[in-house]
Amino acid sequence: MIFDLVIVGGGLVGATLAADLGQRGFHLGLLEARPIPPLPDTGFDLRVSALTRATQHVLESVGVWELLPAERVHPFRQMVVWEVPEAGEVHFDSADIAEPALGHIVENAALQRALDTRLSQLDGVEIFRPVKFETLMLEAMRAAVVVDGKKIYAPLVVGADGSRSRVRELAGIEVQEAAYGQRAVVATVTVSRGHGDTAWQRFLPNGPLAFLPLPGEHASIVWSTTPAHADALKQMSETSFVAALEDAYEGRLGEVKLAGPRAAFDLTSIGARDYVGRRVALVGDAAHTVHPLAGQGVNLGILDAASLAEILGAARDAGRDIGRAHTLRKYQRWRKGHNAVMRAALSGFNWLFGGHSGALRDARNMGLRVTNQIPPLKRLLMRYASGLSGDLPAAATPRDYRKAMAQRDARSV
Repeated sequence: MIFDLVIVGGGLVGATLAADLGQRGFHLGLLEARPIPPLPDTGFDLRVSALTRATQHVLESVGVWELLPAERVHPFRQMVVWEVPEAGEVHFDSADIAEPALGHIVENAALQRALDTRLSQLDGVEIFRPVKFETLMLEAMRAAVVVDGKKIYAPLVVGADGSRSRVRELAGIEVQEAAYGQRAVVATVTVSRGHGDTAWQRFLPNGPLAFLPLPGEHASIVWSTTPAHADALKQMSETSFVAALEDAYEGRLGEVKLAGPRAAFDLTSIGARDYVGRRVALVGDAAHTVHPLAGQGVNLGILDAASLAEILGAARDAGRDIGRAHTLRKYQRWRKGHNAVMRAALSGFNWLFGGHSGALRDARNMGLRVTNQIPPLKRLLMRYASGLSGDLPAAATPRDYRKAMAQRDARSV
């Protein structure tokens, strides 16, 4: 079989890339080892993502956002961040940047199913699932992947196969890796006072604890802490776990009740030394992972996908080889620096709030308090965190902006 390109990994980022390129008329193969994840019959998926406005625009542009069931999506219009109550707190409000929301909390399984539905509507996308990706062969003018004993050829192979990327390994791309020394505990709870369409995050001595709003009184918690504490939180009784949550939040959201199982996963920072190689490009976790404290991981990956799709579309329209080094280096220059800065900033922020000295704690809280008193700084931070500023791919901008730019370009021809 021969394709315009092959994407290894059909998760959130790989499927977004496939949808974007499929809309552009590419004939591509999407390889995924796992079956489509089921949605829970009751309650919510343990894994959720805080999708920024920029990510929402990308998903709208590829026809996925409207496929998400409304009961699986919830906006957060405000965000409150603090460490010591009353000593320092920042309150962000989407109204201050004239946006309807700062972002949306979406269950990963719901987004995956919406992406898969969209891909099934695109004639140029062929999905192979579940399949075993065996090896990768890179030649001067093409690449080949071996799947279940069969060879598939294409000018380009994209690795969207996660932080332990087999594509990255076979392409010989080195990676910088550093463990945070933390494990994240996730669960779904209800809160008696309601969440107020607000994402709540408190910095604790061992790591941040976030309450992310879901429909109704439900919230998804992500508690990053030491491995020993995470194991204890996962194993303790429901009563003890709820008491630990209420104590950590000092009852700010009222009575907390557990609404499902708990899970935990290790936190590691990964940065590929290169995002591209011979006939290979990396997107999402295959290229980088970041600390979850700001919910940027999936968003950075989806911006990778939109940026790469834009570059490949332009190269094909100009009659150029989409897998040549010159084309791929454009993608690396665009995304690597931005992602490296975000990775370093989140690692540094996590380290800063992990310091236990009294002087450092006082300085942190003064910083939060001062930030809350400077509206221009708050607006700048909100726009950046929401993906509304910076060097964005066209798909990440609002529809009306893209329409205006298209009309402008048409007039200039």
